[in-house]
Amino acid sequence: MDLPYYEDPGPGLGFEPARTVTRSNAPALSLNGTWRFRPRPTAAEPAPGYHADRDESADWDENWDEIPVPGHWQMHGHGSPAYTNVRYPFPLDPPHVPDENPTGDYRRAFDLPDDWPGADQGARTLLRFDGVDSCFRVWLNGELLGHATGSRLAHEFEVGRLLRPGRNTLAVRVHQWSAGSYLEDQDMWWLSGIFRDVTLLARPEAALGDHFVHAGYEHATGTGVLSVETSAPATLSIPELGLDQVDPAGPHRIPGVEPWSAEQPRLYDAVLNTPQETVSLRIGFRSIAIEDGVLRVNGRRILFRGVNRHEWHPEQGRALDRATMLQDVLLMKRHNINAVRTSHYPPHPDFLDLCDEYGLWVIDECDLETHGFTEVGWRRNPTDDPMWRAACLDRIERTVERDKNHPAILLWSLGNEAGHGENLETMAAWCHARDPERPVHYEGDWDSPYVDVYSRMYASHEEVLAIGRREEAPASTPERDAHRRTLPFIQCEYAHAMGNGPGGLTEYQELFEQYERLQGGFVWEWIDHGIPQRTPDGTLYYAYGGDFGEPLHDGNFIADGLLFPDRTPSPGLVEFMKVVAPVRITGAADEGGRLRIDNLYDFRSLAHLAFSWTVEEEGVPVARGTLAVPEVPAGSGVDLPLPKVPAAAGESWLTVRATLAEDQPWAPAGHEVAWGQLRLAERPQRTPMPAAGMEKADADGVALGSARFDPASGVLVRLGGLPVSGPRLDVWRAPTDNDLGGGVRSLAHAWRRAGLDRMRHRTVSTGLEDGAFVVRSRVAPAATDLGLLTEYRWSQQDGRLRLDVSVVPEGDWDGLTLPRLGLRMALPAAFDQVDWFGLGPGESYRDTRQAVHVGRFAAPVAQLQTPYVMPQENGNRSDVRWATFLDASGAGLRVEGEPFFDFTARPWTPEDLDAARHTADLRPRDQVFLTLDQTHQGIGSASCGPGALPQHRLTAGVTAFSLLFSEVRS
Repeated sequence: MDLPYYEDPGPGLGFEPARTVTRSNAPALSLNGTWRFRPRPTAAEPAPGYHADRDESADWDENWDEIPVPGHWQMHGHGSPAYTNVRYPFPLDPPHVPDENPTGDYRRAFDLPDDWPGADQGARTLLRFDGVDSCFRVWLNGELLGHATGSRLAHEFEVGRLLRPGRNTLAVRVHQWSAGSYLEDQDMWWLSGIFRDVTLLARPEAALGDHFVHAGYEHATGTGVLSVETSAPATLSIPELGLDQVDPAGPHRIPGVEPWSAEQPRLYDAVLNTPQETVSLRIGFRSIAIEDGVLRVNGRRILFRGVNRHEWHPEQGRALDRATMLQDVLLMKRHNINAVRTSHYPPHPDFLDLCDEYGLWVIDECDLETHGFTEVGWRRNPTDDPMWRAACLDRIERTVERDKNHPAILLWSLGNEAGHGENLETMAAWCHARDPERPVHYEGDWDSPYVDVYSRMYASHEEVLAIGRREEAPASTPERDAHRRTLPFIQCEYAHAMGNGPGGLTEYQELFEQYERLQGGFVWEWIDHGIPQRTPDGTLYYAYGGDFGEPLHDGNFIADGLLFPDRTPSPGLVEFMKVVAPVRITGAADEGGRLRIDNLYDFRSLAHLAFSWTVEEEGVPVARGTLAVPEVPAGSGVDLPLPKVPAAAGESWLTVRATLAEDQPWAPAGHEVAWGQLRLAERPQRTPMPAAGMEKADADGVALGSARFDPASGVLVRLGGLPVSGPRLDVWRAPTDNDLGGGVRSLAHAWRRAGLDRMRHRTVSTGLEDGAFVVRSRVAPAATDLGLLTEYRWSQQDGRLRLDVSVVPEGDWDGLTLPRLGLRMALPAAFDQVDWFGLGPGESYRDTRQAVHVGRFAAPVAQLQTPYVMPQENGNRSDVRWATFLDASGAGLRVEGEPFFDFTARPWTPEDLDAARHTADLRPRDQVFLTLDQTHQGIGSASCGPGALPQHRLTAGVTAFSLLFSEVRS
């Protein structure tokens, strides 16, 4: 049976062989801009019928719209985005697609420059498409050129014979679904259209069709070895290295070159010349080797501090401009990220240019994923079906050939989550033959027989430890097991950055640094793929799966990045920056105290950094200075004496910061790279004054000094002139995405099943005991005999109201963890200014607290909220010594810990957070709601990965904690 071209499992017809991107002085004409566009509901429409003898306006009617190219038609009012993670949004019937196949007809008229070289001069002209999703057919001046699939791959068509002087008309028909869609199930919005550049390229008669730069580095001698393969005779010049019009093939041995690395991305400008063309190159010398199971660059082991990066812009989808790409690269560099995996397709070529220039290691991934075949047990999976071999090979060839001249690229990746099969083995063999200098990566086959690194996703800390020790579970055969144990290990995805989190980063990093075989990993992922929408009253929120009426979707699993959709760094990115910082500052303040500064760079010394210190007492700066640090080589450290500082009367901390001494291409001088903090003096202990007695008040309740309690429940209702509600024991938090991970096996499901979201209070007794007002209650959920027996002991201490809380679990908790354990109370809405002394300035939890430091901070309640795309628990401040909650006049409530407490302050309740699906659902109430906590359950990464480590779990047990309350008067 003849198949329509869009159901052809092959790569397409009519386009040129793959080749590298060139920076040529030959003429080029961008065809980006406003195109005419006509959407169709199916692919069954007749061919567009554009004719060479009609000018562009003759086919215009009211059925045509205008659309930007690059762009996706769903982002410009034609159809809607749809999100699925694994499941295909169409039947698995390869290579067929449904009749309901949205199709877009594009048309663009352009004028050929008068001096454009023609075929009569021996020149060729190529029409280049850098990305069209998912299948397209092309006509020029009414003549069919061909069709192609491979959405994130470049395709060029030879059009010189069809061009005419003056006006030309280009027509493109794009189908949302095609046979190629089966190879592109890549956990992202399904979006269609011409979303990357379209360019007309003149190729002179003696043009370079292709070139391949081989620039090795002999680290033992500092010698560069250069050879450039060219498809036509040419000469090579690199003025900085003294090469002038030499034979590109060489090989040229060049002593004393500066190697390229992500830390010092040294590039040499070069040109290839033919009689009619000059091609500019940027060459980076570096070597890649795997020795004794370790990946080495330029002779040294490297450690990936990486992220997975989908291309995303909230308004433009995957149609990114260079400014957005540069913004990504600068944000990565400024947050200590040194590597990118281009999940799960080759990026726009400009992004790789920026990685070369600014310095990022790259795993370049092929445009291949067939994840949805897991739904049918991998039956008919294209990666193991000969029908798809040509398409699979074409995809890896187009990836490698386009990108082969980027020094930033260390590994080729065959694709992602595509099972395993002979087509993948064939792709790997082609890579090894075409580019033996670079290793091959693929995570999907854990036996790893045809790749050069052992790669995994979301392996637990325990498993990573075993792999580091080479004690992992065996592979399927002894031969494969022996091979795999010789491979370096990479976590190509870990630490799922969905919502609040990820937790456990510190413990992963400790393993990566301890075991040489463990070479780091790539956090999933870089950015939340939210799409901006507005409520009827104009409130902005970010939409996710299901918000566009998709019958099949995966909800907010698309919002799992270290950046919010507007590219604001999340707390997770700030945490990751601290955990992977290339400088570690530690020390001890005991007698003869010292500072330890370790250089964790792979290559670079610390000569480019300046070190400064500050001493704060009770959060107030009292001394500062600079620190003389020698030029510490990579991989070594130095011990220094502590700065001499005045004796402290209160809790005192030394903070040492490492900042850029001079401007770098990616950040200005003064940018903070790393910091460390050291306690110099403990918090002084106070001797409490004798407590005052309790007196019975009138019908309004019970009084203890200036405090007044409800006579029935014993709950505090007023402190001096300040009305309050609570505090009472509370264990619920609005589940995080990580709490929800695992569905019916999730923490949140267990918590709700146990009723922790619907706890009720029963007052057992109230009364005076030894000068204190004591309230006993049982806090418990319905439909179970579980309970928390709680005692609130109120007394006066030094003019403050002291609360001692003790909690005893009752019933069989059977290992059930608690979301949190603490108190909940409320103040009038006017008390919305918060000052605190503790960890800050950002949010922190038990396993996400490396990026915060001890200090004194202030913020309005509104700024304490973290706007996760799907609302959830957020904004906790940890290890707080004291906090005040004040109104505009400076009056309010002061809370002190003995020694510490955690707090949140919100204009809505945890139940409001729990019920909200988007930030726009949260509407401030007329109170400020406080949680004053002893501790929280850790965050973990269970949205797609391991949960909180055992040491960060909150199990029900006998607990006691204390707080002091006092009224602050204006």
